[in-house]
Amino acid sequence: MLPATTAAVRRAGARVLKRYSTESRTSSLTELLPALQANDAAVVDLLKPELAEIRPSASWLNDEHASGPLEPGEWWLIDPVGGNLNAVHGMADWNIGVSLVRDGRPVLAVVYFPLSDEMFTATEGGGAFLNGVRLKVSGKTSLDGALAGTGQAQPGQGPEMADRVGASYSAMAKEALYVRISVPVTHQLAQVAAGRMDLHWQYDNVRSHASGVLLVQEAGGVVTDLDGEPWTVTSSEYVAAAPGLHAAALDVLSPRRSTPAC
Repeated sequence: MLPATTAAVRRAGARVLKRYSTESRTSSLTELLPALQANDAAVVDLLKPELAEIRPSASWLNDEHASGPLEPGEWWLIDPVGGNLNAVHGMADWNIGVSLVRDGRPVLAVVYFPLSDEMFTATEGGGAFLNGVRLKVSGKTSLDGALAGTGQAQPGQGPEMADRVGASYSAMAKEALYVRISVPVTHQLAQVAAGRMDLHWQYDNVRSHASGVLLVQEAGGVVTDLDGEPWTVTSSEYVAAAPGLHAAALDVLSPRRSTPAC
């Protein structure tokens, strides 16, 4: 199943590459939205039938901003173009992300960076790999040498979320060597799995992050919610980190976790 999935994702990446230009620019939101939709459609039109052939019994979901529980069974979760906004503006940080989730648990992940031809893959219990070479998370044990990251508050989430992300950045910037706020989230999670970054935290947990979470877990990283409980697809927030940094990251971030709804 993994070779067939990676082949399909590679073809989807090639399709977006044909649309991509470093000179790409849009003049307004009205012009931007159709460009985003066209990129997503180019991927979905290819992946949906091909993944259905690979796993006919699996359901399909390509809403990259969806969250919450899934019905039992298998689901293909697709982020058609992670970092689509970057791609449309001619920037380099974008990818094609696919995961197969079984009864709420990611069991297969493929995240492809077409511009650098980097194919990240993972299977539950089978390890994580970059172009066939096994991945291992960072061995760092102190935040003072750590490269950390988070994603920005999504448009429409309101000023409270923006304030929470800003406060967490400020807190982590006082402890870590360097802190990034960037998208797509799967890009950063893949870098944590590869040991290029040391930790990533997120104040929302959308289902499409499952591919990156599995990469980190299978590369030996620790992924929990901000109370230290194991990550699940329904977790509201999480931190993914090298084992030697996870506890320290929680110490920085947990006091700033969102207040549970009444």
